[in-house]
Amino acid sequence: MLIRHLKFFVTLAEEQHFGRAAARCNVTQPTLSHAIRKLEDELNLGLIVRGHRFLALTPEGERVLHWGRQILSDYDSLHDDLQGRDRGGLTGRLRLGVIPAAMPAASLLTEAFVARHPGAEIEVRSMTSRAIQRGLDNFEIDGGMTYLDNEPLQHVRCFPLYSETYVFACRCGDAFAGRAAISWAEAVTRPLCLLSGDMQNRRILDAIADRAGVRLAPKIATNSFLGVLSHLRRGPWCAIVPHTFGMVFAGVPELSLMPLTDPAHAQEIGLVLADRMPQSPMVRALQDCALRAARTRAFGAMGSG
Repeated sequence: MLIRHLKFFVTLAEEQHFGRAAARCNVTQPTLSHAIRKLEDELNLGLIVRGHRFLALTPEGERVLHWGRQILSDYDSLHDDLQGRDRGGLTGRLRLGVIPAAMPAASLLTEAFVARHPGAEIEVRSMTSRAIQRGLDNFEIDGGMTYLDNEPLQHVRCFPLYSETYVFACRCGDAFAGRAAISWAEAVTRPLCLLSGDMQNRRILDAIADRAGVRLAPKIATNSFLGVLSHLRRGPWCAIVPHTFGMVFAGVPELSLMPLTDPAHAQEIGLVLADRMPQSPMVRALQDCALRAARTRAFGAMGSG
């Protein structure tokens, strides 16, 4: 079995179109079709339901897709491992999925990784926790930063990094600006701009508000924290954001960030890795960075403003 035949098959399964898969693989469509026929002949299995176009994978094709992804991941890991031994450090690409709420803290992990493996590249993707689960299951990412105690992922190894709290953000001219703390009951009285799109984060916020006996009713919803920041800097808008966004907002002098209390709330953010052995060199290196960060309390210095 040729690795490239497996690669063609996995690409076709992802694209579900012979032409697009051939283009991604930089081969002609007849070459791709012939390679997949060879793979089917070697396995003595039909992998694809064919018509005038790609229709679906057979049940056997679905199983081969899972094993094919794992084999290709292991092959890439072997290549990266051998390259790293020759060059004194990893030189492949680390793929890291990060929930939006943890994005400001991701740089602490990637900085540590690059310091130990300067020849490596890192791809950071903003993903929901469910997308991180799928990415780990399908070998599409090497690790993820997500919540550990809210809707925890399945079949993963967890490495705590820091406890996330929430802060109230407003312009310095706001009536609440500069206070030592703000209660949730007070926060909901202001015109809020909140992050939308991250449903898990919104469920957490709603649950905290419910404990406080209040209801979140934002005037503005945006699917990016950049959108939150832009509204904070103009008009009467206020926001509720993770405390780590103090790392991003701290350089904006007209903004004030204050802890939210009554109730005080904290939740664990950590690194998750697929619970499979053997680990790839990238995954082992990422795990080492997380363990070192925990020992040195690298994430402990993140303040609220």
